[in-house]
Amino acid sequence: MDKVYITGHRNPDTDSIVSAMAYAALKNALGQRQYCAARLGQISDETKAVLDKFGAQPPELINNVRTQVRDLDFDTPPTLSPAATISRAWQMMQADRISVLPVANEDGTLYGMLSAGDVASYDMLAVRNSTVKNVPVYNLLSVLEGKVLNEGGQIRDEISGEVTIALPAGRENLLFSSPDSIVVCGDQPDMIKRALELRVTCVIVCQAEVSRELLELDTDTCIISTPYDAYRAVHLICHSLPIERICKSHDLVSFHLDDYIDDVRNTVLESRFRAYPILDENEHVVGTLSRFHLLRPRRKRVILVDHNEKAQSVPGLDQADILEIVDHHRLADIETNNPIYVRNEPVGSSTTIVADMYQEKGLMPSAKMAGLMAAAIVSDTVMFKSPTCTQRDIDIANRMSRIANVSLEELGQTIFSAATGEDKSAESIIRTDYKEFHIGGHNLAVSQITCLDSDRLMARKEEFLATMETIRKKNGLDIVLLMITNVLVEGSYLLYSGDTETIRQAFNITGEEKNCVFLSKIMSRKKQIIPSLSALWG
Repeated sequence: MDKVYITGHRNPDTDSIVSAMAYAALKNALGQRQYCAARLGQISDETKAVLDKFGAQPPELINNVRTQVRDLDFDTPPTLSPAATISRAWQMMQADRISVLPVANEDGTLYGMLSAGDVASYDMLAVRNSTVKNVPVYNLLSVLEGKVLNEGGQIRDEISGEVTIALPAGRENLLFSSPDSIVVCGDQPDMIKRALELRVTCVIVCQAEVSRELLELDTDTCIISTPYDAYRAVHLICHSLPIERICKSHDLVSFHLDDYIDDVRNTVLESRFRAYPILDENEHVVGTLSRFHLLRPRRKRVILVDHNEKAQSVPGLDQADILEIVDHHRLADIETNNPIYVRNEPVGSSTTIVADMYQEKGLMPSAKMAGLMAAAIVSDTVMFKSPTCTQRDIDIANRMSRIANVSLEELGQTIFSAATGEDKSAESIIRTDYKEFHIGGHNLAVSQITCLDSDRLMARKEEFLATMETIRKKNGLDIVLLMITNVLVEGSYLLYSGDTETIRQAFNITGEEKNCVFLSKIMSRKKQIIPSLSALWG
């Protein structure tokens, strides 16, 4: 069953990570096991501290949800050895209505591709040139359903020569005359004797017996009997060659399971092969791809939590099917192909919504999951001091803490003490909880750091400002903001780069200090910073 990825936003915070984990656990607990929590970036020090506290592993990291070869309903035809006979390959093609078969080495790696066209081309050449070389006796006996009749024939491992159907003895000029011959005959003792005296490579006797006198002659000619008539035997001899002799084994175009369909489609348009081998990460052949497989690819399926804005979501979202959105932010610009389930509520944390869904489904979260959920709510509501915080957030956080038997104050200390580290670069700190927005024709980014001690971070103000300006120019942004939110004093230092006049107007900044201001009671990016800029830009 294909995975359904449940993922939060890029540069994930604790609420984004935990809400994805909790919602996946809820979905799976209700009987469907294909839901998988995912993340779009490295976890922050804060999130790591929370996960470590409850012994949880971070979700699977995904880089995009672009459609890959593994998402296609590609063919999985039989894979043959290079030593298999043309006859066996052709029988498989006819039985399964397959026009192309992959050929693999003993270790499963790709050797070549055999098409019906390759067999047809070989058959046409065989009409004009009936000579075969180094045909394994095993192959010959297999396709002819034959057996070796004489002791001298048992020492031969390979057969070579010009395939000749023996004619009546009266037509001497049309008889075989070279030892390098494979003579096909019926109940013709004289013809068999002549062939043995000439010491031809092989005599194939069709639908007839051979006398003991002839079988006991001192000869190294291989005598084989077959139940087929001469006409069919000749064709089967030609089809006893190993397919490695006629399959395409050079200049092959192959694809891997992780290749993206956009790239595959371009390559296919530039080539003219009927089918292309598909390889796994170990270079083993797993199937074949044809042009029609690209017409209706099976898209990846995702559920978005804690965001509904394309710029914050997983790359390649336009190539995926969005099944649900569970969020507590403003509605943004994500479009879907079909109606979907959307749950958007004005609460302080997405995890609060997910916890409500546990109650609605009559499912009690485990102590570990409840602890994670309590921590996520504490984190996103800034210990219930954010203006986004509601009574529901407080009530559910308390319920989760009781189930997990942990103190909310203890969780808050763990969370906000781990927000930054002095050994981290300015950019890594800024990128910890960084989001880009597109509002009223303006492009901006807002990063937020929540801590208990802002003095240590403000000592690096100039370093932060220089890094913010670099990010602004590199990403083509109008403004970059950094909120250093102090939980204890209930306010944020706002560092800004770019259109400073707009920032000063939006937040009524006066004074002389450049690119920095302390905003009392400003704790929320979502409910205070973004709305102020949106109002200014109309």
